[in-house]
Amino acid sequence: MRNLSDINVIKEILSRHGFSFSKSLGQNFLINPSVCPRMAEECGAADDMGVIEIGPGIGVLTAELAKVSGKVVSVELDSKLLPVLDETLGEFDNVKIINADVLKIDLHRLISEEFPGMRVAVCANLPYYITSPIIMHLLESRLPVENITVMVQKEAAQRLCARVGSRQSGAVTVAVDYYAQAEKLFDVSRGSFMPAPNVDSSVIRLTVRDEPPVSVSDESGFFRMVRASFGQRRKTAPNSISAGMGIEKSKVTAALEEVGFPLNVRAESLTMEELAELYKALRRQIQKRE
Repeated sequence: MRNLSDINVIKEILSRHGFSFSKSLGQNFLINPSVCPRMAEECGAADDMGVIEIGPGIGVLTAELAKVSGKVVSVELDSKLLPVLDETLGEFDNVKIINADVLKIDLHRLISEEFPGMRVAVCANLPYYITSPIIMHLLESRLPVENITVMVQKEAAQRLCARVGSRQSGAVTVAVDYYAQAEKLFDVSRGSFMPAPNVDSSVIRLTVRDEPPVSVSDESGFFRMVRASFGQRRKTAPNSISAGMGIEKSKVTAALEEVGFPLNVRAESLTMEELAELYKALRRQIQKRE
């Protein structure tokens, strides 16, 4: 196998296939040779595990996953990379490339057809511009996967892995924590990529929960309240929730009083349990006054 961490090798392969980088697809190929083996290890790749990869690039991470896992299915949106991947991954008979948009394919079907009887994980270097949509799609789909180990922008990693109720937390923090336990594993410098982005990255692991940490009767309604709560961070909960959900401020105030929270509380200070408690009270207030 050719050294896919060697910039000259990469340039030669890409040039031969007439490939040019797409800014719109957020293409930054990983070239640091120490990162991919560690990502494969952190996701738990093994002979009895199937791995879904998103955006394989030229196949550096794919190759490391293929060495240690039973099967790798890589979903690549850019059709221009297919002949490149045919060359760089040609020696692996346990790799399958699917030319598709990961947000549009049936991942449940993919797992059942490609990984029967196997444990499954997701491992990927995600494009920065679409990190949160992909992560939330994977989690909300409730896929039968053990973990999602991904490289994301460092700032995004801090937000995704923040403690709910801390100043760094946001609506996406709450959503991720509802479905998985998030932890930051290690940082990756911007010089580890070709072309080099303007920011550093971090690898995080989301260990999928068997059950959410709180019970809510209407998940979509709960997350609607959460998004509204964080939609205007400088505002207190009554103002942000009222404006974001289009309901009377008095209903939010009554819900806060019911659960004993200060009326000037901000969403970022509330834990997952407190947000769930507030949502249940808010539902009662809305139903009571309708």
